[in-house]
Amino acid sequence: MGHYDCPCLIGILFSCKSLTEAQKASFAPICPDFVIELRSSNDTLSGLQDKMQEYIDNGASLGWLIDRQNRKVYIYRPNQEPEVLDNPEIVSGDPELPGFVLQMVKIW
Repeated sequence: MGHYDCPCLIGILFSCKSLTEAQKASFAPICPDFVIELRSSNDTLSGLQDKMQEYIDNGASLGWLIDRQNRKVYIYRPNQEPEVLDNPEIVSGDPELPGFVLQMVKIW
């Protein structure tokens, strides 16, 4: 199995029940509830921070920006300043995603 980088992971958790039939049949105006961005070597931190804030401003309830270069995780939530974790062993999705935990050893 070969190695590859995936610079951007986006988790989409939403209910299609809230979409109209016309929206379901075409491009729906949706924003994911949960977003994970993994910084690649050619990404700027400030550019990704702006992107994460845009997700939150458009309705995402949780966002994680994972900066492998500096071993930091920025956690975004509406109406809050981003929380910064330095070299965490795990990142928890609580309370938005109860029980969801990411083991960072697999990322670093």
